[in-house]
Amino acid sequence: MLIKVDKAKRVQNSFSFTYFPVLSPLAGQGRAGGSGKRVSMRSDVCRIRIRTRKVGKGFCEENTTRCPSSTDEPSRKQWKPGCASRMPNSRKPHNVRIVAAVCGTKIYMNRELIVNVNPTEISIALCEDKVLVELNKEQCQTGFAVGDIYLGKVRKIMPGLNAAFVNIGHEKDAFIHYLDLGSQFSSLQKLVASYQPGKRGIRLDAMKLEPPIEKSGKIGSYLQVGQTVMVQVAKEAISTKGPRLTADISLAGRNVVLVPFSSKVFLSQKIRSAEEKKRLKGIAAAVLRKNFGVIIRTAAVEAKDSDIEQDIRSLLDKWQKTLQNIRKNPAPAQLMSEMNRANTIIRDSLGGAFSQIVVDDEAMYHEIQNYIRQIEPQSEKLVKLYRGNVPIFDNFDISKQIKSLFAKYVSLRRGAYLIIEHTEAMNVIDVNSGNRTKAEDDQEQTAFDVNLAAAREIARQLRLRDLGGIVIIDFIDMHKAANRQLLYEEMNKLMATDKAKHTVLPLTKFGLMQITRQRVRPVAVQDVTDVCPTCNGTGRIEPTVLLDKKIENKISYLAQDAGHKYIKLRVSPYVSTYLNHGLWSLRRRWMWKYKIQLKIVADQSVGIVDVHYYDKEGKDLYKD
Repeated sequence: MLIKVDKAKRVQNSFSFTYFPVLSPLAGQGRAGGSGKRVSMRSDVCRIRIRTRKVGKGFCEENTTRCPSSTDEPSRKQWKPGCASRMPNSRKPHNVRIVAAVCGTKIYMNRELIVNVNPTEISIALCEDKVLVELNKEQCQTGFAVGDIYLGKVRKIMPGLNAAFVNIGHEKDAFIHYLDLGSQFSSLQKLVASYQPGKRGIRLDAMKLEPPIEKSGKIGSYLQVGQTVMVQVAKEAISTKGPRLTADISLAGRNVVLVPFSSKVFLSQKIRSAEEKKRLKGIAAAVLRKNFGVIIRTAAVEAKDSDIEQDIRSLLDKWQKTLQNIRKNPAPAQLMSEMNRANTIIRDSLGGAFSQIVVDDEAMYHEIQNYIRQIEPQSEKLVKLYRGNVPIFDNFDISKQIKSLFAKYVSLRRGAYLIIEHTEAMNVIDVNSGNRTKAEDDQEQTAFDVNLAAAREIARQLRLRDLGGIVIIDFIDMHKAANRQLLYEEMNKLMATDKAKHTVLPLTKFGLMQITRQRVRPVAVQDVTDVCPTCNGTGRIEPTVLLDKKIENKISYLAQDAGHKYIKLRVSPYVSTYLNHGLWSLRRRWMWKYKIQLKIVADQSVGIVDVHYYDKEGKDLYKD
């Protein structure tokens, strides 16, 4: 197999380029070097990263590890170690050593988890090869996250919807449909009633389960206003709607999901080996108690028997503690809280091999480190505490990506762009070729190329913004049915890595593609516009030449009247440069004048003339 390199790009000591597998000249009619075995000819396009290493003047050394699971011939169809060749399309050949492992289209990427902790929220960014692919925000101490278990009180029965509204302490009543009660709702209610104050309580593994409820029943037969129910958050509050609940309780762990009121062992569909299925079922059967079932996750394939057993035991203990909390807290009350969002992402994604997990808060750093020590001790060294003066998102170039990627207009290559609109009913994406068509003669091929590039970016944007519900994509019209089918197949491949449940429908005759995607959290829409830094939205301005005087007045008040000896200013990079300019800068003058320690931090997310004042512990002292 030959490798055609297109547009090699140098980044620090590495190159990122696109490679296209093509057939070797020796193959002839699809046969490898006369070996008599047919070669699989693929047209997949992947990206790999290579790091520099000196070999010889003007040459590069290619060294690729062959994946043991590959069925290809090792020597004739893989890159040969020590093979020297010039980098194409380059005036001065670079010396490089390939360190990525290639098997078909699987590339082992550099995956980083960057966690930014603020007093009001935690922001978690997942990057693959320095490119932002997921952004999650979790409000501090708000609760009501997916997986949380509550003891609620029925507020209203809606016979027409066959549903009810339940008070779980949220500002909006939560919604539960009859079909979300679960087949063993009667058994759950019996168990909850036994743990009310003054009662002994019974163990689930010792009780006799009630008959399952009817699938076509009415909710009024099982719920009444004022009744206490044990529920779990299935979908967080979104827009004007409150949380969505379920009474079919489950507890998620690293390797398994515990399912009370069940006696079955389910396995992930991605586990194909019959021997592995037998092993995992045997482990679960040996540990599980009566009336408990599990769903074995894909991560359990690589786990030790002892780790899976410990996972199940810890979930059983967690379930018992949840029941004990019923006595301590009258409804509405939280009985069990899911781990924070950072740990949830680590739990579900650690099998994907992070290269590093960087946190800028010491408390969160120790929390994540302790969690990883429990589930995968050998990965503990991946967790790092960031102590830099520059904000962590600025240091990893995430702030700039957020500003550019969450805008209404998303640029593609060669002038093409997307327009993403969010409405209450659906999300609409329009694909535009821009000025590209002026330079191309073949309109059909141009439309196909732009649509393929748009599909890749749309799949990324859906995951990045966590768009859910109905998504309508208006692709550029293509006349050939074969091109429309290829675009549909490509979109399915791109969406295959998305963990959210989704359905992709073929293009209609109008060039529209419909996608439904599971939505369990509010859309991660970022406000990428700034309030006018000069007038703060009022339309009236203050003389900017007085900015330094304004800052000095605040420092004077905080130092002399409030008695602060340490003040940290968070300002825009422009203001930071101005305050630190020169040997006898304004910062040094103020430190000497007011006998304080003054630290100035440049932050790209701060307005150009906005100033934030903090003490040594990071508490906000004053905000302009």
